[in-house]
Amino acid sequence: MKEKTYVEDVDRSLYDFRNEETDTYRLDGLTREIVEQISKEKNDPQWMHDFRLECLDIYNQSRVPDWGPSIEGLDMNNIATYVRKNNTKMSANWEDVPEEIKDTFEKLGIPEAERKSLAGVGAQYDSELVYHNVKDEVAAQGVIYTDLESAVHGEYGDMIREHFMKLVPPTDHKFAALHGAVWSGGSFVYVPKGVHLDIPLQSYFRLNAAGAGQFEHTLIIVDEGADLHFIEGCSAPKYNVANLHAGCVELFVGKNAKLRYSTIENWSKNMYNLNTKRATIAEGGVMEWVSGSFGSHVSYLYPMTILRGEGSRMEFTGITFAGNGQNLDTGAKVVHAAPNTSSYINTKSISKSGGISTFRSSVVIAEKAKHSKAAVSCQSLMLDRISRSDTIPAMDIRNNESDVGHEAKIGRISDRAVFYLMSRGISEEDARAMIVSGFADNVSKELPLEYAMEMNNLIRLEMKGSIG
Repeated sequence: MKEKTYVEDVDRSLYDFRNEETDTYRLDGLTREIVEQISKEKNDPQWMHDFRLECLDIYNQSRVPDWGPSIEGLDMNNIATYVRKNNTKMSANWEDVPEEIKDTFEKLGIPEAERKSLAGVGAQYDSELVYHNVKDEVAAQGVIYTDLESAVHGEYGDMIREHFMKLVPPTDHKFAALHGAVWSGGSFVYVPKGVHLDIPLQSYFRLNAAGAGQFEHTLIIVDEGADLHFIEGCSAPKYNVANLHAGCVELFVGKNAKLRYSTIENWSKNMYNLNTKRATIAEGGVMEWVSGSFGSHVSYLYPMTILRGEGSRMEFTGITFAGNGQNLDTGAKVVHAAPNTSSYINTKSISKSGGISTFRSSVVIAEKAKHSKAAVSCQSLMLDRISRSDTIPAMDIRNNESDVGHEAKIGRISDRAVFYLMSRGISEEDARAMIVSGFADNVSKELPLEYAMEMNNLIRLEMKGSIG
């Protein structure tokens, strides 16, 4: 008998509970008739109806990506593009949310987090927002935080039309077009000039239905001199059929404004996560990304920042954990389109039990973006000999008056380091745990654990010894 040590997978017991699909309306597959029906369900204005059909045409003419992890197991004929519980409507009163759905979010800790440390919360269940609320004192500052569908129909309709899928056009890639055709749910945020929110807003997306897709759209506009921290959380129970997440996030950061966008994605291991996120930053603006990718079977996820205004800057901090059956292809992209801009990409990835973690970065510095600075640092830790980690950086520098750096490290836990700690009286499993925790610390400490209790399990990598 031989003792072996390993890193435990992220504890998913909190997320794998699920509700039976009863009294549910769903549309399976992707046809013109289904897109028309979704548009009818949403009571779309004519421009949105026409836009959906245009996106469907683009989707049908676009090729499936063939440069990343295989998505052969994803068949849109078997994916429900719209799912909702019957008689479910969006409410600003938690007590009006159906008991079954309310119980789901109670288990995930959303209401408690709202009470303790959030300025507002949106909660989506399958294809529909079921709850959206913002504190009175926040609304009194002129902050708009509402579900996107209401915003499309209300007084902000023109603002939505001006910005919707302008940063991420449907021609961007096949699944952006899919999103444009069948999008449902999501949040709209507008922070007026000079308004600083001291506590975050959060949206949480829960996909409960088997074989379904979730296509929420998040649109945030932070006006001149304003400041916002927005948290996005996602989870789903595990099924033995493919699920799909193809959401879209569009962020507009104004002159001298600041946006911090934190994401914790804990999808189940049958999920194909093909999400698209993009931000544009005006003069003197600041964009901060904090990203934790812990779930899904396959991920394609590369948040992109366009530094459009002089002196704007971006920082991306990410951590990825790929376990058995996971192929996570993640990273970040930045375009320096103005002078004196700066960016820093800092990522850590951990792979175990045959998991595959791939980091991709793209840095473009335009000819006119002189005196810009860009740095990329990516570090990968493989916890066994059957896991894999790859780093694929790309840099396109079009002027010779900028400063660009890249650093990548890939390795395994050092036996020498383990031996050193054991010589100081520390057990082997505790030694390995210390090394893993130290590796992830400077990234994981950026995650907003203090704001959402359900995120605590996502980065607790416990070393355990077992006999076998």
